[in-house]
Amino acid sequence: MSASEGASRGPVFDVVWPLGRVASKEVPLAPALPDLNGKTVCELWDWLFRGDQMYPLINEELRRRFPDIRIVGHETMGNMHGTHGRAYVANLAELLRQHGADAVIAAVGA
Repeated sequence: MSASEGASRGPVFDVVWPLGRVASKEVPLAPALPDLNGKTVCELWDWLFRGDQMYPLINEELRRRFPDIRIVGHETMGNMHGTHGRAYVANLAELLRQHGADAVIAAVGA
């Protein structure tokens, strides 16, 4: 943003609209699974904010509510953080197929 002094108006600022043009089409979400018993849930984590502490708590509750759930931990799913993140995401669909994922818990962000 640049500012220049106007004669009597005070500062004049250039403004940039923060929203860009729409670059993708909206895709409808898949319907939620009614029950996780007998389903495989894969954990994704970018190794930021406390996934190592949160996933054990989430898993405990999921196993309590759905005793027949299969959880593929983030340790098995691999690290999506850092310079290899783009390649990880490019291969994510195949990785999820290999593990038979019915659902994913994605703990990413900071």
